[in-house]
Amino acid sequence: MATPTTSFMKEVLPPVLDSTSQPPTLFDGTTRLYISYKSPFAQRTWITRNCKGLQEKIKLVPIDLQNRPAWYKEKVYPPNKVPSLEHNNEVKGESLDLIKYIDAHFEGPALLPDDPAKRQFAEELFSYIDSLNKIMFTALSSKEDVGDEVGAALDKVEDALSKFDDGPFFLGQFSLVDIAYAPFMERYQILFSDVKNYDITKGRPKLALWFEELNKIDAYVQTRRDPQELLAHTKKRLGQIA
Repeated sequence: MATPTTSFMKEVLPPVLDSTSQPPTLFDGTTRLYISYKSPFAQRTWITRNCKGLQEKIKLVPIDLQNRPAWYKEKVYPPNKVPSLEHNNEVKGESLDLIKYIDAHFEGPALLPDDPAKRQFAEELFSYIDSLNKIMFTALSSKEDVGDEVGAALDKVEDALSKFDDGPFFLGQFSLVDIAYAPFMERYQILFSDVKNYDITKGRPKLALWFEELNKIDAYVQTRRDPQELLAHTKKRLGQIA
């Protein structure tokens, strides 16, 4: 399972659809990935699509989450969240489920290894990320300094990156685990530096290397937003003054 290093032309991203937009021709055989360009959950599926080389097979349909089209909830995905995937006349949701589904049901390089030990560790890391996110976002919303809980959570990530020595990623080689963590860790690196004056990679060389190697992967880099845009958007959601 090789790191996806294939360079491809930067994709021309489609315009965002809002409450004034007409729906696409639904269930016409086209596979569509409904996302928001600003959502870390949707970004997971977008990265996976790119890593598999499915830019022509899976069409991006970006939704304005602040001004959603009524047809999205009524006709596409009743939970009214992103991401969702329209495929084979069905619509599925939940980002971790979707990245596994895209990996298993579409052509392209496999994004999970066959090694049972690595697969088991992958599931442990998938299970941990919600706890990590809760700790990190709670700390960002707090007026207090960064506490021990954040340090311990990041140390757990550092330890996870030390488990396999056949590469710089969570399972050694780049995988769905890195895709699951990347959108959130990217935001934490920016936000903790700006809001808390805290470098999440300080004293964590494996995490610093992980970011360095991640930023060499076109499939991920092409999904990144401008850091200042991310900062303003997330601060607004956290109730901070941007």
